[in-house]
Amino acid sequence: MTPDWSQLDRELAAWRDLGLCLPLWWRDDDATEPTPALKRLSQMSARLGLPVHLAVIPARAQQALADRMAPGLIPVVHGWSHVSHAPPGEKKAEFGAHRPVAHLRADASRGLDRLRGLFGKRLGTMFVPPWNRVSDTLLPQLAGLGFTSVSTFTPRRAPQCAPGLARINTHLDPIAWRAGRGLVDPQILIAQVADQLADRREGRADNSEPYGVLTHHLVHDDGTWTFTESLLSRLLAGPAHPWTAAETGEPNEPT
Repeated sequence: MTPDWSQLDRELAAWRDLGLCLPLWWRDDDATEPTPALKRLSQMSARLGLPVHLAVIPARAQQALADRMAPGLIPVVHGWSHVSHAPPGEKKAEFGAHRPVAHLRADASRGLDRLRGLFGKRLGTMFVPPWNRVSDTLLPQLAGLGFTSVSTFTPRRAPQCAPGLARINTHLDPIAWRAGRGLVDPQILIAQVADQLADRREGRADNSEPYGVLTHHLVHDDGTWTFTESLLSRLLAGPAHPWTAAETGEPNEPT
C-alpha cells in the first residue's frame, strides 16, 4: 500500500509559507566493512545529495572499509567495540554509568585513535555511543580527547552537553527493532515527522538542532530502503537543506 504523505505535506507547506529552513542530517550505524548494503547506502546518498555520517565500530573496522569509502560517507566514532557492559536486566550500554569513567575515557580515546589511523582527516570528530546511551560523567572529558560533538537519540535539551561539545541528536528511526526489524508502519513514521516539525515550527523544540534520520544499513529490508529515500527526498524538496558535522566547527586537538 502506498503511504499517505498528506499530513507531512501540509506541515512542509506551512514551513515554506513561513520561509523556515530545516537543517537535515543523516546518521547510519554499525559499519565495519564494505558490504552490498553499504554500497546501496552510498548510492542513495549520491542520488539525494545528502551525506551520510557513518558510525564505524573502531574495534571491528577493517582497512578495506577505509580503502573503499565513498565520497558521500563521513566516518564517525561509534564507541569502541559495541559490547554492552550493562548488568543483566538493564538496557544495553557500552558507555553507561556501570563502568569507571577512566575506562570509558580510555575506550573513547582509543576508538578515536583507531579510526584516525584508518581514515585520517576524513574522520568526523563526533562520538556516537552504541545504543545511544552515554554516562554524564564521560561527557565533560570528550572535548579534551578531540571530539567536537556527541550524537544520541531524541530532541536535545541544550545545544551543548559539555563545554566545547555540541549535542547533535537523531530524531527518527524507521526500524521496528522489537517487531522483526522490518519497517515501522509508515503512517506512524509520517505522523511522527510531521509532529516533530510542527513542534519546531511552533517553538516547542529547538529548530537550530539539525533534524537527524537514523538508519542501520545492515538490517534494512526493501521497505525500509524505499521509505527512507522517499522521506528524505520529500524533506529535501521542501524546507530542508543538507547538514554535515563539519558545521559544528574545527576539530579539537587532544590534550
